[in-house]
Amino acid sequence: MTEGNSRKKTLLCALTLLSSSLTLPAMAGEAEQQAASAVLDALHRHATNADWTAYFNLYAAEAVFIGTDASERWNKAQFRSYAETSKGWSYKPTSRAFIDHGDTLMFDELLFNDKYGVSRGSGALIATPEGWKILQYHLSFPVPNKIAREVTTRIMQAAPTAQ
Repeated sequence: MTEGNSRKKTLLCALTLLSSSLTLPAMAGEAEQQAASAVLDALHRHATNADWTAYFNLYAAEAVFIGTDASERWNKAQFRSYAETSKGWSYKPTSRAFIDHGDTLMFDELLFNDKYGVSRGSGALIATPEGWKILQYHLSFPVPNKIAREVTTRIMQAAPTAQ
């Protein structure tokens, strides 16, 4: 084999390795997002069935739930205490997106609820030895811009805050 052919072969091998390593994160990211999506789907299923043991097993120990009311920022124990007084709730995901950041996945999802209509869940999942766990979940109501002033005025009237 000539020196030129040897260099070409080495270069070809290096390019093959480089191109295959460039595709690995995208494939791994997709698999991780599917696993995280399964966790979020299970979360909604367990909430609908009021299966609080299974529901809270999906949260990390240090998790926080942020509800729709400004007063609702609960650690896992506080949120569990609240949830266990209810018969469950049903929010059906209609779309979901992720931002992959290594051992953390940020997500946002549009949801539908019979009582409230469209809502949004957003938050973060972290990789643990037991799989993806929810570190933060934030439920909110997306307000159309054309009625935002009206809605925020009503919120200020209902719950004035110190300025």
